[in-house]
Amino acid sequence: MAAKTSTFFLTERLQLTAAGTDVTDTIDLGAYVDVADRQGILVHDVDFIVQGEDTSTGAMTALSACYAANSDVLMQLTDLNRGALVFADDRALVASGTLHFGDTNNTADMASDIYPDNFGPSSAAGGRIVINDQIYVRAQSTGAPNANRAINVTVRIKCSVITLSQKDFMAIALQSTAADN
Repeated sequence: MAAKTSTFFLTERLQLTAAGTDVTDTIDLGAYVDVADRQGILVHDVDFIVQGEDTSTGAMTALSACYAANSDVLMQLTDLNRGALVFADDRALVASGTLHFGDTNNTADMASDIYPDNFGPSSAAGGRIVINDQIYVRAQSTGAPNANRAINVTVRIKCSVITLSQKDFMAIALQSTAADN
């Protein structure tokens, strides 16, 4: 495996305005992944950032202004579109996190559920190798934000473009195909 680029960041932001509703977006990797050249993305780090928003002004606000009750924000990054949040045994899962906001004492606790993952042949690279042409960001809030408020979940992915050996590329392609079933 040879690095073709230095590390760079991909980011995407989701806006959560309702309780119990999954919000999903994709990050296009088509410019970085090339099957003919056995080129993929090595995900080094994944950070989830949760911020409150005053939707009437578009300004950032404190999370304590957004919720009137205890709430959780669930966030995931997957390399296949599962259509819902997934459990940790799903091979498509790249990273996952949860933020708990306690309204009674205005505290927030955030935990990373998984990263880096160790699923399959890519674990030797120190991160997750993605050869799909899209990656999916999904988030959900268990509590409804207050009026004129929203929760923004931003994912920051530190990655680099790599070239894989034929053997490694085939192993990851087979793993990805198996994960799709």
